[in-house]
Amino acid sequence: MPALDSSILLAFLDAGDQPVSGDRLAKELGISRVAVWSRLERLRAAGFTFQASTRKGYTLTGVPRELNAAWLDAQLRLRKVAPPVEVLAEVDSTNSEAERRLAAGQEAPFAVLARAQSAGRGRLGRRWHSTPAGNLYLSLAFRPFIPPENLKPFTLWMGLAVCAHVEAAYGVKLGLKWPNDLLSADGRKIAGMLTEARLDADAVRELVFGLGLNVSSKSKDFPPDLRDIAASLELAGAEALDVNRVAAEVLEALFVAWDQFIDGTWMPTFRARWQRYDILTGRSVRIGLRGEPVAGIVDGIDDEGSLVLRTGGGRKTVVSSGEVTLRKE
Repeated sequence: MPALDSSILLAFLDAGDQPVSGDRLAKELGISRVAVWSRLERLRAAGFTFQASTRKGYTLTGVPRELNAAWLDAQLRLRKVAPPVEVLAEVDSTNSEAERRLAAGQEAPFAVLARAQSAGRGRLGRRWHSTPAGNLYLSLAFRPFIPPENLKPFTLWMGLAVCAHVEAAYGVKLGLKWPNDLLSADGRKIAGMLTEARLDADAVRELVFGLGLNVSSKSKDFPPDLRDIAASLELAGAEALDVNRVAAEVLEALFVAWDQFIDGTWMPTFRARWQRYDILTGRSVRIGLRGEPVAGIVDGIDDEGSLVLRTGGGRKTVVSSGEVTLRKE
């Protein structure tokens, strides 16, 4: 990704609605006016639109619908998000790519994003539909060296951070369906999370957190079998969104949530956030993964993020993993 393109776009971000003169860009970037014009033409070819005003300069009037490395980098620089972020045109799975990079020795933390995935993964080996139409597919990679037992509430905490950000920034209230789904108010799936780790006996050595977030997909963008159960932020009521801005803001929220998780400052607000975004407490569910399914009424979560069920005879059962199905009430 040309750093110069990112710097040009950052100047437009800093200017807001005000025009940016070619002279200013040339002086600040140490290039000629001709070079500025050439770069703007390249950005136009990539999907950006600029309005030129005599003696005033250029105003940015349109941006690409899909992820653009230079535009995302400018958004990240504006927000001072420090960890390295790379945008790929297509990958099998961002989690798989992050794992390969960790295995090759890349310094962590870092993030990998893709415009499309050919083999996006969900929990239990499921496939995550990864249309290239303006959605967000990302993975964050860490080397935390924390005790394995400390990791249990991690996915929930990251999901709650996404819920809180989406509500505050885009006015869409999501619900967290334990353990890894983010649903719209009408129960359709907007995002899914997948956490994968390499553990030793005494520590989590490598950790990858993956997020698939439907940002601007329309109903027609989903396969017919998903149209009744999947949605996007825009379908849930958000105004037209720039996926690059969403990506930068979500990355910022996730890296902040990670820092809070590592330093322990997440604990005082965990319960309150859970109560705000949890959609299962009080619901009748069936949970199955291996062995006999368990049915009961959800009675919240414990301190480690496991689901607590009230089963027959008023007994309480703690479930640390499994597939949750809502039962008719």
